[in-house]
Amino acid sequence: MKTYVIMLAGGKGQRMGSSVNKILIPLCGRSVIMRSITAFIPYADEMIIVARPEDQPAIRAELVKSGLVFPYRFADGGKTRQNSVLSGLRSIPSADPEDVILIHDAARCLVTPDLIERVIRSVRDTGSGIPGIPACSTFKICDSDSFVSETPDRASLFEIQTPQGFVAGAIIPCSEKASSEGFDCTDDAGVLEHYHIPVKVVPGDSSNLKLTEPRDLQRARSILKGDVVSVRIGMGFDVHRLVPGRKLILCGTEIPFELGLLGHSDADVALHSLMDAMLGACSLGDIGKYFPDSDERYKGISSVLLLKETSCILSEHGYQLYNADITIAAQKPKLLPYIPQMRENIASALGLFSDRISVKATTTEYLGFEGRMEGISSYAVCTVVEKENE
Repeated sequence: MKTYVIMLAGGKGQRMGSSVNKILIPLCGRSVIMRSITAFIPYADEMIIVARPEDQPAIRAELVKSGLVFPYRFADGGKTRQNSVLSGLRSIPSADPEDVILIHDAARCLVTPDLIERVIRSVRDTGSGIPGIPACSTFKICDSDSFVSETPDRASLFEIQTPQGFVAGAIIPCSEKASSEGFDCTDDAGVLEHYHIPVKVVPGDSSNLKLTEPRDLQRARSILKGDVVSVRIGMGFDVHRLVPGRKLILCGTEIPFELGLLGHSDADVALHSLMDAMLGACSLGDIGKYFPDSDERYKGISSVLLLKETSCILSEHGYQLYNADITIAAQKPKLLPYIPQMRENIASALGLFSDRISVKATTTEYLGFEGRMEGISSYAVCTVVEKENE
C-alpha cells in the first residue's frame, strides 16, 4: 500500500499582496512551499506538486538547493482547485484502490506530523480522513437579502483543513465523474459527499492555518518562534579499526581506499558517533542498546538504515534532530571531496535540509592510532528539540 501526496501550490496569492505566488514567500528562513513539502516527505512514497508552469522552475530550484532526495513530479495547475486536484490525480500512473492519497494546500505550511498521521490512520481504517476544528462561534445562514433564514447548531459544525485523505479507489473515480458532469466544490471531500460516500472527520489543529492575508504570515511567524519548548545537546564518539578486505564507508559514502573499518555492521564510524549523540541528548542510552553486535539482523547492515531507525526512536519519545556537527579524524584517505555527498546522505535519511548537517575531516599529524592508520575515530555534537504536545 502506497501513500501519494498531492501538494497544491497553484495559487497566485493576490490577497497576500505579494508580487510572487504566496507559497514562494520566505517564512522564518524557509519558503512556505518548502515547509509544506518537508512535512510530508517521511510519509510520501511519491509527491505530486501541482503548480503553475511559471512557478515550477522556482520550486524545483529550491528543491535542488535543499539537498532533499525523495520521489516527486510536477503537474500543471488548473483554473479551479478541483481542476488542479484532478491534474494531480491523473499524474498517478497506476494507483491501487487501497493506496492512500493525501491532498494538501501548500499554504498550510505549519502542518504537524501528528495531524498527518491522524489522517493516514483514518484513511486506512475508514477509507477517508479530513481534519476539522469544532466551531466555536455561532453561524447564520442568510438569504440573498442578508436576512437570517437559519441558525445551524454549532455542535455539528467543523472548520475543515487539509491534508484531506482518501483511498485511491474512491477519490480518483469520483473526481473524474464530477469533472465529466461539471460538478465543482470547494474541497475534496465534497466530491465524495456528492456521490453519497461517507467522509470521516478527525481532530484538526488550530495552528494549521492557511496563509491567505499578510496577518496570517505574522501569526505563522509567532507560532514558529514559540514552537520549540526545549533544546537538548548530545555528544557522541566512536572508533573502528582499519583492516584489509573491508569497504571504507563514512556517512553512507563508500570511499576508495586499500583499508576498511572493522565492525559488525558496515562500521560507519561517523554515523555511529552521530547516533550516539542523538540518543545521548535524549537520555536514551547508546547504539549498543538498540543495535547490539550480538544480533545477526545487524550484521553488515548499512548504518544509514540504523540512522533512520534512531530518528524513529527519538520521534517515539517526542524528539527530533535539529542540527548536527561531525568531525572525522583520519590520517588517510583525503575525505574533503566526499563531504558534500556525506552531508546529503545524512540530511536525506533524516528528512532535513543539508544546511543543518556539518561534516568535517581532520588528521592527527601522524599522532596516535589515527596517525598510524590503525583506525579512524569520529566525534559528533547535535541538538535535538522537543515539540509541545498537541
